[in-house]
Parts: sequence; C-alpha cells; structure tokens
Amino acid sequence: MRRRDFVAASAIGAAGMVTTSGLAQTNTVKKDFELKNNINHSVCQWCFGDIPLEDFLKELNTLGIKAIDLIGPKDWPLLKKYDIHCSMCNGAEISLTEGWNDPKYHEQLIKQYTEIIPQVAEAGYTNLICFSGNRRGMNDYVGLQNCVDGLSKIIPLAEEHGVVIQMELFNQVNHPDYMCDNSLWGIELCKHLGSENFKLLYDIYHMQIQEGDIIRSIQNYHHYFGHYHTAGVPGRNEIDETQELYYPAIMKAILDTGFKGYVAQEFIVTWDDKIAALKDAFSRCDV
Repeated sequence: MRRRDFVAASAIGAAGMVTTSGLAQTNTVKKDFELKNNINHSVCQWCFGDIPLEDFLKELNTLGIKAIDLIGPKDWPLLKKYDIHCSMCNGAEISLTEGWNDPKYHEQLIKQYTEIIPQVAEAGYTNLICFSGNRRGMNDYVGLQNCVDGLSKIIPLAEEHGVVIQMELFNQVNHPDYMCDNSLWGIELCKHLGSENFKLLYDIYHMQIQEGDIIRSIQNYHHYFGHYHTAGVPGRNEIDETQELYYPAIMKAILDTGFKGYVAQEFIVTWDDKIAALKDAFSRCDV
C-alpha cells in the first residue's frame, strides 16, 4: 500500500474508533443497575461539584448508594434528610499543605479536631480526614515525629468517641512537596501512634503514580488502610479501559482482606453524562 493511501485509510479507521468510544460511554453501563454491595460504595462530592449537593444526593438514592465522602458539619443535616452516610468527614483540617508535620500548626489543629471529633461521633459518623502538610525542606523523620507529637494530643479523644483519624496519601505529581507521599512513611506513623483510631486513607490513584504495586501493598499493609479512593491513571479520570489500572482485580484484593470500610470514587468526569460515568465506575468496582 502506498503511504498516501495508508494514511487516508488510517484516518478513516481512527474516526471510526472515536465514534465507537463515544458510544461506549453508554454501552458499558449496565442497563439494570443492580449492585452486589460486597464493597461499601461511596463517592467524593467535589468531583461532581457542579451538581447541587441536594440533587446529587437524590441521584445517589436512585442508584442505591448509601455514602458520600468529604462533607463537613454544615451539610450533614442534608445528608440525614436523604439517609446518606458521611463515609469521610472533613472540616477540621487547615489545608493540604499546612498539616501535622509542622509544630506551628499544632495549636490550631488540636483546637479544630478537638471541636469536630465529638460532632462526628454525635452525627453517627466514624472517619475524619487529616493531612501531613508539605515538607518545606523538613527531614521526613523530623516531620514524622512532629506528626506523632501533635496527633497524640487528639488520638485519646478520637478513641473515646470512636472516631478514626485518617491521613491521606498523595503523589508528588499532583501535590509536590507533600510529606505523606508513600505507604511506608504513613505506616511508620501508624506504628508510632499505636492506635486503631489512626489509619491511612489509601488513594489508589496517588499511590499508583508514586509507588505502584497496588495489589501487593493492599495485601501486605491493609491493616493500616482505613479507607480507599479511586481514579484512573493516567489523567485521574474514569476507571474504564482508557487507563492502566484494572479495578475489578484491585477491588477483589480489597475484599479478600476482609475490609468492611468504604471505597469512594474520586475521579474527574470527562463523560457528558456524569451520572452514567459514576454508574459505570460503581459497576466495575462491584465485585
């Protein structure tokens, strides 16, 4: 085949692939959306932030999804109205970059967590997020000890109220300089604190980028993981065939550990029909 003919034929084929990909957005979603619920499903609200929260909660009720992530106290009454559980609470942290690894933030953090921990328990919730903060030139061992010093001031209160403080793991591509950027550092922090009321929020997307070997990490270190987040790699988009992770196998690994917590979808939607994209993700994770 002459090069010119080959290029023309390839262009036609590529156009056909684009059309097929567009159709796949709806064809891959189960017509009858019915979950086994071996996995406790949740979703991060910020990914669907252009949908008013109340409308989004109505959609979750329609789908039979019983939990949502990263909601603070002011919106808990709305969750109660729709019988949606807050599977990961927020509102006590300062920011992603200003966290427990820097003693200058301890006074403020201790005050805020001391106020919110009892509120989490009173609302009937369990998990409350926290962050290490950025290094800013700080040695990781120093930062770890600073986290221990600060967090140890609130862990007894968390234990008293049955609240689990969960520090999220991030990668260095999306969150340059963040200290809690690998499983082993986070696990060492868990060991130093020595409490079942401190766990790691294992973000599969972040850890695939930062260290890989996702299933082995889950198998070896699941005792330290209290919550999971999803997203596709690369791009942080849908968890379908456009990315490199095979989520059914990952969910099977999580299930095999006996995990009873929540797995929350945290991908940035590219489909026109955002709820269809969410349904597709839940279906893929419903092993």
